[in-house]
Amino acid sequence: MSFRMKSRVLKKAGAMHLANICVYEGLDIITNKVSAQEQRMCQHHMISFVDPLVTNYTVVDFRNKATALIEDIFARDKIPIVVGGTNYYIEALLWKVLVSTKPQEMDTEKVTDRKVELEKEDGHALHKRLSQVDPEMAAKLHPHDKRKVARSLQVFEETGISHSEFLHRQHSEEGGGPLGGPLKFPNLCILWLHADQTVLDERLDKRVDDMLAAGLLDELRDFHRRYNQKKVAENRQDYQHGIFQSIGFKEFHEYLVTEGKCTPETSNQLLKKGIESLKQVTKRYARKQNRWVKNRFLNRPGPSVPPVYGLEVSDVSKWEESVLEPALEIVQSFIQGHKPLAAPVKMPCNEMENKRSYHMCDLCDRIIIGDREWAAHIKSKSHLHQLKKRRRLDSDAVTAIENQSISPDCDKELKEKGSPEQNEKELKSSV
Repeated sequence: MSFRMKSRVLKKAGAMHLANICVYEGLDIITNKVSAQEQRMCQHHMISFVDPLVTNYTVVDFRNKATALIEDIFARDKIPIVVGGTNYYIEALLWKVLVSTKPQEMDTEKVTDRKVELEKEDGHALHKRLSQVDPEMAAKLHPHDKRKVARSLQVFEETGISHSEFLHRQHSEEGGGPLGGPLKFPNLCILWLHADQTVLDERLDKRVDDMLAAGLLDELRDFHRRYNQKKVAENRQDYQHGIFQSIGFKEFHEYLVTEGKCTPETSNQLLKKGIESLKQVTKRYARKQNRWVKNRFLNRPGPSVPPVYGLEVSDVSKWEESVLEPALEIVQSFIQGHKPLAAPVKMPCNEMENKRSYHMCDLCDRIIIGDREWAAHIKSKSHLHQLKKRRRLDSDAVTAIENQSISPDCDKELKEKGSPEQNEKELKSSV
């Protein structure tokens, strides 16, 4: 592609970062925000505009602000490029999948979000309450998934309409499907940058090392002193909401709260523990993002899923020919309204699979949500161990019955209950 064409694409672009943590001021290194140099090349939005003490900034707030920006970018004859980030935020921006309840005001001191208040209650109690007002949604959610359970209760409390009813209405709209409502913008395409897992793991480990070299520890110390130290002293720190849930802050909690209060050897051990934990969590999250792309777009495509074009980024020495040139050609094709030369990624999908089906394993006393998860559970070591244990207990019970001396009274009782062979068949059948 010519330099003139590249320049024309970049000049017409406006980037929008969809990592939800990047909306907060501070922690620029740990949240991997785009540099000032990158922002000079292309204007970026949705970065560093929320006070770090705000804990009730929601995906609905994000969706509303980002949607207004996208419409403004279109109005200026430019192309919005959504970059990143947090899976749920991407879905909320591209599809009609959210339910808006009563408006909330951001407050740095007082939490006004009803969902946050509900999350403080017992998860099983919340799930029981949800099963009474919205049994359909309760059947799709695990009692331990407190956030989603609380959100569904919030929807019902603030609107008087069940969450499942809202979703049914969205799915029934023109362009909607089983995975959500219709797409909010036409002519979308998705560029999926993927790499070999070993290469990606090494790259992520190096990114953590680069963050440390760039001053990560000083950034964490300063942020902890200004925003978190008082909360820790009062035992009210919260690593589940706002910027405090970001990967890289809570992993260093022990190191930050004990620094200067323990021996240098202990402090060094806690630092190493935090670094290793950060690397592991980062790699785990990267795997989660890739699974989401496959499950949301490739394995379970709905009627309104945009095409996904895969770009292999394992070998950065081939960036120009393997990534940049194909990406620019795809984008330019969409701008001009014709089909790109590259073919979108296709994967075989199971149309019958239900990712929200409810299963109860009586053997393990566990609730399993989703067909795929259930299939994995019944093959798991823990389930097979419980199954073997149950069979052994049932076999012992049958043997005990067979070894009993048969008296007239006992014979009469056994006849009423059934023969040992019948009991054994019934036991095995129940297992």
